[in-house]
Amino acid sequence: MKNLTPEEKEIGKENFYNVLGVTRREFLAGTVLAGATSGLGLGSMYFGYKHSDNTPTTGLKDPVRVGWIGTGDEGGVLISNHTPSFINIKAIADIRPYNIHRAFHGDRSTDNAYAARKGLMYKYDWKTEAQAREHVKVYDASNGGYEALLKDPDIEAVVIALPLHLHAPVAIAAMRMGKHVLTEKLMGHTVHACKEMAMVAKETGKYLAVGHQRHYSILYDNAVDTIKRGILGTVHSIRAQWHRNNLPFPDGIDSWQPPVPLHAGSSAGDKKHWNDIAANIKKLNEELKKPKLATQAELARIEKQIAQWTAQLTDATVNAKDFGYQDGKTKGGYEYPAIEELIRWRIFGRTGGGLMAELGSHQLDAAGIFASAARNDGTKVHPLSVTAMGGRYIFPPDRDCEDHVYCMFEYPGAGYDADKSPEKKIALTYSSINGNEFGGYGEVVMGTKGTMILEKEADVAIYSKGDASTKLGVKKDDKDKYVIDTTSSGSSATAKLAIEGDGKPISRGYTEELEHWAWCIRNPSESMDPDKDPEHFPRCHPKVAMADAVIALTTNIAMTAPANRNNKELNHPNHIEFKPSWFDINSNDTPEGIAPDLSRYKSKA
Repeated sequence: MKNLTPEEKEIGKENFYNVLGVTRREFLAGTVLAGATSGLGLGSMYFGYKHSDNTPTTGLKDPVRVGWIGTGDEGGVLISNHTPSFINIKAIADIRPYNIHRAFHGDRSTDNAYAARKGLMYKYDWKTEAQAREHVKVYDASNGGYEALLKDPDIEAVVIALPLHLHAPVAIAAMRMGKHVLTEKLMGHTVHACKEMAMVAKETGKYLAVGHQRHYSILYDNAVDTIKRGILGTVHSIRAQWHRNNLPFPDGIDSWQPPVPLHAGSSAGDKKHWNDIAANIKKLNEELKKPKLATQAELARIEKQIAQWTAQLTDATVNAKDFGYQDGKTKGGYEYPAIEELIRWRIFGRTGGGLMAELGSHQLDAAGIFASAARNDGTKVHPLSVTAMGGRYIFPPDRDCEDHVYCMFEYPGAGYDADKSPEKKIALTYSSINGNEFGGYGEVVMGTKGTMILEKEADVAIYSKGDASTKLGVKKDDKDKYVIDTTSSGSSATAKLAIEGDGKPISRGYTEELEHWAWCIRNPSESMDPDKDPEHFPRCHPKVAMADAVIALTTNIAMTAPANRNNKELNHPNHIEFKPSWFDINSNDTPEGIAPDLSRYKSKA
């Protein structure tokens, strides 16, 4: 853990964790800090964004005035996780009426969707959308969209949750107009775009943070501490996966194919969706006419569901071509209109980066953190090589991205030296597949003494190296070192109470990520150099975020036939060795073979 005060260092980490209510031993026994919300000061206490007198803060005296650019699925998650005492949302921008509706009202499509995206009215306790619009300006297709928002002098900073291909142009325009930026992951659509973003952040002196929220997960930070203490022994293997049940129509549902307004070439799945919507609206309207409707709560639920479905229908009014989206054709020959590229941007190569950008980047970010912790010398390590394969194995040719991806990486391990000790490496395997979610998502870190398993960003367990049946505890040996306690179970009544008694979900890091970004804006670094002043920089700043992008995007290239690669130096089938210059913001070298060029953004400044 970082940013301990001298007093905390004197007390010792163990007592510091006791203050938080869950001891280090309880965490290592297979539990996590739960019910962690910044409103209770836990995020600021843990990650070090505090008042000037070094006491934990639950907010800023002057919350940062922020514009939200993109209010779809991920934008809605960030809205739901922001803290109004740190961030005051003054404006939102989106060209889809459906997303604007969800930004205010939350996502009522399912109970789980609403739990993840509660909307602005819930966060600020506004009773009506009209009341909310008195506080939040709306920039949509009718009044200039995000470009008009960027001209708003009341906006100090922006959160960008747009399709991947827009991250660089919008972030660069924002920084050049004097706004700080937090953009969703992946940092950019290409490595040269990432380098351009980093250059402009340095040029303008504005904060640029990227939403790899595991950097603010207390669970992952404690996992790093576990590795650094040597409890797992020498880490030599990491396994990660993200498996999902996504299936094509009519066998199942694909979350990356949300419904598209009807057009001449509409699929059977889309036609069924809109027919079902119309039938459901009719059915619920009939329910409202019944004189003895069960409860006011049921009445409200029905009205909110009708309002959301009605808003979804209005996406048909959007002319996507007016905003740069294009008619296109996939590599398999499937033709699609611009409105489909807007709504299903993840599955097309021009606008998205597929499984590696959307899912793999999160877990390879975590794996890189673990590999760096295994060295325990403060070095941020990058992979040495990647071998990858993938394909479209179960979906029709209605996408460019793969539905199955398999990768193998080599990382430098503890004691690695390319000349003297080239064998000291960490092997990392990663798979992301559709069609079967067996195993879910998570990471497994294996060492010579034990294994640590992290599941769904919410649970952690430690096992001895040969026992995968019982969660184990941790104890101190006769040399006062922490080791796995093979004589005791990892269960803990105190920790169980901490998790279940609070009744709040475990923080995945979104809230802390947003809070710390806002805190840094109000408490800026004098040097504006993250290497010199890390405490006053977002943890996922351009140097860190670009490394994650290099890994994900280079893996995509490894899955491409050498003949189709722009960079003809990368001519080995499925295997690429990483070059240090790709990770260097000041180098023009990129894996795609295209140098950064800021001149292409001049007209948008």
